[in-house]
Amino acid sequence: MILETTIIVIYTIALLLIFLYALAQLNLMINYLSATKRKKNDLKFNFQNPNEIPHVTIQLPVFNELYVMERLLDNIAKIEYPKDKLEIQVLDDSTDESLQKTAKQIELLKNSGLDIRHICRTNRTGFKAGALKEGLKTAKGEFIAIFDADFLPKPNWLKQTVPYFKNKKIGVVQTRWGHINRNYSILTKIQAFALDAHFTLEQTGRNSKGHFINFNGTAGIWRKACILDAGNWEGDTLTEDLDLSYRAQLNNWEFKYLEYVETPAELPVVISAARSQQFRWNKGGAENFQKMFLKILKNKDVSAKTKVHGFLHLLNSTMFLNILIVAILSIPMLYIKNEYGHLKAYFFVMSFFVISTFIFFICYWVMYRRIYGSKFKDFIQYIVMFITFFSIAMGFSLHNSIAVLEGHLGKRSDFVRTPKFNINSIKDSWKDNKYLKKNISGLVIFEGLLMLYFGFGMYSAFVVGDQGGDFGLFPFHLMLFLGFGFVFFKSLRN
Repeated sequence: MILETTIIVIYTIALLLIFLYALAQLNLMINYLSATKRKKNDLKFNFQNPNEIPHVTIQLPVFNELYVMERLLDNIAKIEYPKDKLEIQVLDDSTDESLQKTAKQIELLKNSGLDIRHICRTNRTGFKAGALKEGLKTAKGEFIAIFDADFLPKPNWLKQTVPYFKNKKIGVVQTRWGHINRNYSILTKIQAFALDAHFTLEQTGRNSKGHFINFNGTAGIWRKACILDAGNWEGDTLTEDLDLSYRAQLNNWEFKYLEYVETPAELPVVISAARSQQFRWNKGGAENFQKMFLKILKNKDVSAKTKVHGFLHLLNSTMFLNILIVAILSIPMLYIKNEYGHLKAYFFVMSFFVISTFIFFICYWVMYRRIYGSKFKDFIQYIVMFITFFSIAMGFSLHNSIAVLEGHLGKRSDFVRTPKFNINSIKDSWKDNKYLKKNISGLVIFEGLLMLYFGFGMYSAFVVGDQGGDFGLFPFHLMLFLGFGFVFFKSLRN
């Protein structure tokens, strides 16, 4: 009974943590709905007065972006802002032929009257954080806008964001990500679905109540003084954006999130690219929890509620580990349930935690209807998307859990960039991309084995007990089977 008791205790703790996270999401949803009804009277620069238009530097940190550099620079050149108050820094750590092509294009833009500089380092110390820090040394701007290579800000982007810095307390203005290839495949659809929830419910829900939010690494703009006051960019985690965001807010800087300003970008279309991005984000989140949680806990200026939301924000990626634990232990739990009749009351109480799924369902619907619509057909499409998203997200849980464990245990790893493709429509192909990995991770084999394991879980529903089976966990195991199957076969194919 010792083994059974251990399984029950671990399973229960994981369920409780998931439920706590669901309650936090519910609170953010309530905050979000409240914020959308509130009238905003923000202090803003008057751009009709030339004396109120500040100097801005746009930083473009890039590394081997052969397929998107021309598109990026052409787009940035269209930004509407007084040329005498705009500087562009191309922070180029590239080591391939893109370096020379970029240099030629920058020279043409410079000849057109644009203040643009090509800054190249001899090493990649600190990776992206190191490049941003290097550029900051010579940046002319009082404010620093940052865009990754796959982002395409609209011409009026600076006019929509810079005015908010008239409020001297504002350290960052962050905008919402858009997705130019949202409908390219199931993979891009579920990525867009997850990001849309972050950029509506979570960012607005936290920001509206003064809780910590994060600069998302791109499509945002910093006050240079804020960066320096917070200790400048540091490359000791894989998510330097989250790190600097928390250090700045712990120094009492305020962040402004603009949901209405959309900055289009390209989603990874190949599962290997999505894997590398997910690994970096999830490991970086865990690394930042280890780096920040004591500072948050000890800070007397931070309210208890903001601390709780801050902890759960930094532990966001750790939910994948809890989901994986619940998933793997659910099959032994199925047999324990049907073997030990005296535990019937416990399993009755445990069924309460199904409510976590309903909370997520409601929260994501609030996001979905705002973006896609709230008609009956939209709701039916949402149900299909929600189930698909949850299944595939659980299919990524092993991969993401390893990233989380590495982050919490302090295992160091390099910053692995996400390959860009310049994919805009279903007609565009990614297969000749030189940056794609050709080898298959050994982890894929374990994902295939987990697919079979949850297939066994579905079979078990028919044979456990003496009452003709137990189908309570069958839908859960079916989703896990499909999710791990999707990740496994997609990884083999790609």
